[in-house]
Amino acid sequence: MLKKKQQLPQEQFIDTDYFIYCLEAVHDIETDKITEAQKKIEQLTMQYGVASIYKTCDTIEGLEASLNALVLDDHNFKDYEIIYLVIKGEANSICLNDYYYSLQEIAEIFEGRLKGKILHFSNAKVLDLNEEEAQYFLDVTGAKGVSGYGNEFNGITSSNLDKAFFNLFKKNENMLDVVEELHKRHYQVCKLLDFRLYY
Repeated sequence: MLKKKQQLPQEQFIDTDYFIYCLEAVHDIETDKITEAQKKIEQLTMQYGVASIYKTCDTIEGLEASLNALVLDDHNFKDYEIIYLVIKGEANSICLNDYYYSLQEIAEIFEGRLKGKILHFSNAKVLDLNEEEAQYFLDVTGAKGVSGYGNEFNGITSSNLDKAFFNLFKKNENMLDVVEELHKRHYQVCKLLDFRLYY
């Protein structure tokens, strides 16, 4: 007997005006391996009805093309509150295919194109900016905020906390309220991973 594929309740997707765009750096975009970030993004949609797009990139050109496609071609772009980056790197840089790019360089590539967006980095990379670096990035890109973690991966991935963070945004658009609520609900993990927001 053929089993009917279970359908998800439609209304949980139709009424959403809030999306997450996840871009993960992988060694080679040709491989079909499902990553943890991809699983968590799927869970977010299943559990909370937060719509998302997941893409991978393996070069700076790929990163640029993916974000450009989102910014220039996707008419729903205004609905994407958060751009979620799962990319290795250091305090003020990202690493793609063994090349390091500073956040200043990234800011210049996306000059004025991230208006009103929050760029959130998973703890695949430490995010540690001084006031000047953070301000430069926000001023040049127009982003509303940059968030991430001050502590390294050390066997604990931020993906569950990231998921909680994104879900809170669905209920409340005020970035500072969301961060406060996140700390209230997940104080230990926020402290352990050193959650931080530059705005």
